[in-house]
Amino acid sequence: MALDERLIEELGIGPVWVRRGMANSPAMPAPRAEASTPVVEDAPVAAASAEVERAPQPPAAPASKARKIEAPASAELRQAPAAPAQPSPPTHAEPDLPPLDAYDDLPWTDEAPAHAEPAIVEAPSDVHTLDWDALAERVANCERCRLCERRTNTVFGVGDREADWMLIGEAPGENEDKQGEPFVGQAGKLLDNMLRALTLSRQSNVYIANVIKCRPPGNRNPELDEVARCEPYLQRQVELVKPKVIVAMGRFAAQSLLKNEASIASMRGRVHEYRGVPVIVTYHPAYLLRSLQDKSKAWADLCLARKTYREALEALGVEQGAAKGAAKGAGKGGR
Repeated sequence: MALDERLIEELGIGPVWVRRGMANSPAMPAPRAEASTPVVEDAPVAAASAEVERAPQPPAAPASKARKIEAPASAELRQAPAAPAQPSPPTHAEPDLPPLDAYDDLPWTDEAPAHAEPAIVEAPSDVHTLDWDALAERVANCERCRLCERRTNTVFGVGDREADWMLIGEAPGENEDKQGEPFVGQAGKLLDNMLRALTLSRQSNVYIANVIKCRPPGNRNPELDEVARCEPYLQRQVELVKPKVIVAMGRFAAQSLLKNEASIASMRGRVHEYRGVPVIVTYHPAYLLRSLQDKSKAWADLCLARKTYREALEALGVEQGAAKGAAKGAGKGGR
C-alpha cells in the first residue's frame, strides 16, 4: 500500500470517499465502528437532517380526547329536529257504529257546558201559581229563548203527575222533538226496562221531565241562558208532583239541578238535594247504549234511589205497600 493511502486510512477518511466515490460498487466491506469525523461537503445536509430530527413533534391526541371532541357534533346531530312528517291523506272509512236509531236522543254527557255566565233572567211572576194545564199551555207557547225558532214540539213531560218518583233528563233529542215526549226510541226502551226492574212504569208511578223543553239544534249543549229561562217550568213541575225522590239522568241534568260542574263519577253514589227533595245521579240511558260496561253502575244508582225512597217513606211513617194502596185509591194516574 502506498504511503498516501496508508495516511488516508489512518486518518479515517477512507470510508467516506468510498461511500462517495464507490456508492454503486456491489461489494463494499462494512466500515469499522470509529468516531465519525465531520466532512465539510456533507455538513449542510447533516445539519438539516439533525434539525428535522430535533424539531419537536406535536403530541398525538389521546383516543379518549378525540372521542370527546367528536361527541358534541354527534349530540347536535341527535338533537337536530326531525323533519315534520307529511300528513297522511284523510281516509273515508265508515266507523263501526250501532244503528242510527240508537242515538236518536243523544245526551249531553260527553261535553261539559263551557259558556259565558248568563245575564240575570227574571222568571215570570205567575209561573208558581199555574196548575198542570196552564203550565203545559205556557210551555207549548213559550218564546223566552231562541230555541223556540227551530223546534217541532215542546217536550213538557209524561207520566203520573202525583208520582213518588220523578226522573229528570237533559234536553230533547230529534225523535223527542218530533213526538213531544221525553225518552223515546232505543234510549226510551232501555229506560222502560230499567223502571220495570224496580216495578215502576211511566204510565203509573213515575213522572218524567227534562231540564230543557225544546231541542237545541244539532243536539248541542244548551246555553246557560237557555237553562235559566226554562228552569222556572221545571221548578213548578217539581212543586206540583211533590216527589219523594228525584233521579237525575246524565251529567248535564245533574249539573243543572245541583248547580255545580262536577263530573258524574264524583256525583254518583251519594244523596243530593234539589228544593228539599233527595236527588240521585245516574247515567243517561243513551250513554248506556254506547257504554254497556256501565249498566251495572246505573243499576246500583237505581238501587240507591229505591233505598232513599224507602227511607223517605219511613221518615213520614208510611209503609211502601200502604203508599201504593193509597195512591190507587186516590185514582192516581194520567198525563
